[in-house]
Amino acid sequence: MKQQFFKYVLQNIAGMIGVSFYILADTFFISLYSGADGITILNLALPVYGLIFAIGAMVGIGSATRYAIRKAQGKKDIDTYFTNAVLWDLLLSIPFMLLGIFAPEQVLQVMGADAQIMELGKSYVRIFLMFTPFFMINYIFTAFARNDNAPTIAMLGSLAGSLSNIVFDYVFMFPMNLGLTGAALATAASPVITILICSIHYLGKNNTIPFRWKLPSVKQLFSCCQLGVSAFVGEVSSAVTTAVFNLLILGIAGNIGVAAYGIVANLSLVAMAIFNGIAQGTQPLISGCYGRGEKKEVGQLIRLAMGTALLVEAILLGGVWGFTDVLTGIFNSEGDQILQAYAHHGMQLYFLGYLFAGVNIMLISYFSATDRGKQAFSTSILRGVVAIAGCAVMMAKLWGLDGVWLSFLAAEFITSVVILLICCRSLYSAAGSGENT
Repeated sequence: MKQQFFKYVLQNIAGMIGVSFYILADTFFISLYSGADGITILNLALPVYGLIFAIGAMVGIGSATRYAIRKAQGKKDIDTYFTNAVLWDLLLSIPFMLLGIFAPEQVLQVMGADAQIMELGKSYVRIFLMFTPFFMINYIFTAFARNDNAPTIAMLGSLAGSLSNIVFDYVFMFPMNLGLTGAALATAASPVITILICSIHYLGKNNTIPFRWKLPSVKQLFSCCQLGVSAFVGEVSSAVTTAVFNLLILGIAGNIGVAAYGIVANLSLVAMAIFNGIAQGTQPLISGCYGRGEKKEVGQLIRLAMGTALLVEAILLGGVWGFTDVLTGIFNSEGDQILQAYAHHGMQLYFLGYLFAGVNIMLISYFSATDRGKQAFSTSILRGVVAIAGCAVMMAKLWGLDGVWLSFLAAEFITSVVILLICCRSLYSAAGSGENT
């Protein structure tokens, strides 16, 4: 069990980090090309990215989780889960594509951009919105591969997509002189390549996932999204946090403050990718054991995952506090001292939230993997929307920019307390009914 756990988790962490690296590559190359204004554009676009990724994760990971549970239970009605997810992602991507074609400036304006930023960033926003279907379907291909005993293919697909983005970023932006348009094209190519790599599994002899096309089922979508809601909120929380922080920081420190937060937020994506990697890597194993009624194995897996998350939290915080200037300086190509000061201070305060975030992500994923949709939904919404937005607004009024940075810590602490209460209540109920947990 331990060997299988570490295989799935390490491969999934590698894939998730690879995905986050292409956003870091965008940040790095855009900072070289356009300086602080370029980072501001990217950070204003991140909430839109987050919403797209969130919908894709909810449909893709939720469908794969429901498929894994029903397959382990010996159910026969599993032949449309993959295709139903693909069809719904195609439908859900249409509004984003229309916004990209007809209103990219308005998207940036809603995010808080001024006229200069809108003009500079409209081509970037237009292109990545037009590739929305690939960003969403990417989650389906990787999640189902993991749940079909092909985590290596999912990892290789994610890494290949990320590497291509880094290479294309440089080629398109500099030798081809396409600037931000080139950065958007490089980012758009990444999920396409990941999907192509994962298709090797689906077209191969080891594939056991059935494909049967029929009209999209709302009932099946809703059933899957109940288990994908934690993945949705895990992704959308970044969008909500970024949007709220951008608006608050714009009022406190202007565009240079948003650029500093852009550095912090993009480095935070790597940390979040590691914890999502632990959660998503453990999910197929927990769902399979849960579906077969193997409660002892489920308990062993969650203990392994929790211990891993705690270890990573300690290493991450030590690394960030020990190398803050090195990390933030990578994205400060102009050597702006104000930008460096904001980013340094913000990074050290913001990353304190990872004292609790990793464990929270793991436990919320556990709720979904064991078909506890209500607990997954309530804790996800609390963590990703209610707590972070409320804490940010209140703490910004009390302590200004420091309050904004520290609100992530406050929100994660509140979520930890609520999750602990839910777990204690569950253990008490199980003890009262004589069940083993």
